[in-house]
Amino acid sequence: MADTRNAGRPLSPHLQVYKKSLTMTLSIVHRITGVALAAGLLLLVWWLSAAAVSDQSFAMVQAVFGSLVGKLVLFGFTWALIHHTLGGIRHLVWDVGHGFDLKDVEMGAKLSLAGSIILTVIVWAIALGVS
Repeated sequence: MADTRNAGRPLSPHLQVYKKSLTMTLSIVHRITGVALAAGLLLLVWWLSAAAVSDQSFAMVQAVFGSLVGKLVLFGFTWALIHHTLGGIRHLVWDVGHGFDLKDVEMGAKLSLAGSIILTVIVWAIALGVS
């Protein structure tokens, strides 16, 4: 027979139960960046294929990537790569049993977000300075 003591209540917690937090947001963003990185690999394949096909194909891809829109996409891909990597490092630290204190979790989220932004800007400053 069905248990009617909890009638009308959800059987498991859902998003309406939880208060939005930085760690929740970064968890969702981590999943989104994983998908974006998989899609971004198509850009790498396109670039490598063009380089293997001909000089004209490579020049066309370089022109696309060198445009404002292309640079914005590559900037976003760079941020996604760095952010996803730092999020993975956070999870690795948790996997070895450290950083479960609520203050540590919150600090790790803030450091991951700030680090991804700062490192992305540094990578692009170096890349634009070299070219």
